[in-house]
Amino acid sequence: MRISTDILISGGGVAGLTAAAAFGTAGFSVICADPTPPVTSPEAAGADLRTTAFLQPSVSVLDDAGLWQRLQPYAAPLQIMRIIDAGGPEVEPRVIKDFDAAEISDQPFGWNLPNWLLRREMLARLVELPNVTFLSGIATKALMTRQSEALVTLSDGRKVAARLLIAADGRDSTMREALEIPVKTTRYGQKALVFAVTHPIPHQNVSTEVHRSGGPFTLVPLPDRDGTPCSAVVWMEAGPEVVRLAAMPVAEFEAAASLRSCHILGPLTLASPRSIWPIVTQIAARMSGERTALLAEAAHVVPPIGAQGLNMSLADLACLLELAWADREGLGNAKMLDAYHKRRHLDVQARVAGIDALNRASMLQGQGLRDLRAGALNALYSLAPLRKTLMQAGLGIR
Repeated sequence: MRISTDILISGGGVAGLTAAAAFGTAGFSVICADPTPPVTSPEAAGADLRTTAFLQPSVSVLDDAGLWQRLQPYAAPLQIMRIIDAGGPEVEPRVIKDFDAAEISDQPFGWNLPNWLLRREMLARLVELPNVTFLSGIATKALMTRQSEALVTLSDGRKVAARLLIAADGRDSTMREALEIPVKTTRYGQKALVFAVTHPIPHQNVSTEVHRSGGPFTLVPLPDRDGTPCSAVVWMEAGPEVVRLAAMPVAEFEAAASLRSCHILGPLTLASPRSIWPIVTQIAARMSGERTALLAEAAHVVPPIGAQGLNMSLADLACLLELAWADREGLGNAKMLDAYHKRRHLDVQARVAGIDALNRASMLQGQGLRDLRAGALNALYSLAPLRKTLMQAGLGIR
């Protein structure tokens, strides 16, 4: 059986579902295929317990896709990004700097939401769009492209002919591999431990990165849980250390996490299971191939620093949408996809390099190097024009 559509999206993660809603809202016929049945509850097996912070420019993409009105009631605003250097002899803050969105905008830097909830609300939005079909539990298996279309074989044997294929199928993208687009991967020997906590001191919409060694310990605001302040945590350390932490008894783990957080929100109480995620940097040599655009982690993977990962992905999507609107008849042709690659790849390369440098700085072990890091933070923060420029660059605005 052969099905024809304007756009086939390989991958139903947050980026793929956002793309399906965005292009569906724009009037294109869309099929989105994902091999993993959606998990839309935090208690369900396989639930993605990570959170995603949508920065200001991403919200307009969500709004245009009919998603933001669904998501906003659940979102925790991120008004201040607090950087703490705790790299002294003892685990305690020695440099604390607040980057306040009020210096550059009347809006917060962004808003934070749990990934499982994002998928729930995004799937509900797709149901509202008659021109969008979501294929749950169906993978894209093989790809053949020609000048006029991409022909994709699905895991159930059906074939889909699409004017544009969007490969949003992750860092091990099957569609990218079929196009033989190489990637450059950097490994740090790190993993991230992801979990949620409650705490007695309110977070006051402050997202906090605590730097010592091994990687940052990041507390990101979540809405209160039954009246108790709640935050998502990403704790980056060397791989063996993360495995050790994940296996700790709960009380011992809570004590270790509270110490690593410098007790800035008081004692932390574990409020979710702990999950482990690998930390790599990866970038594809090209953002596009014949009739195909690479999106999100199929094109670029970065460590979870500065909320850059998914927001880079939504910048990809915004670029694709703009090009599709400009020439609907030329959807997926070589001119459109070459323009997409040229517009996005330089920005992606710059951001990947910047996040790589920040991650390496956060991993510093020697006391002298930690002291240099603290001095650099002081120097960058003390110059108001530079501070504002850094905040604007982080948001992707000028």
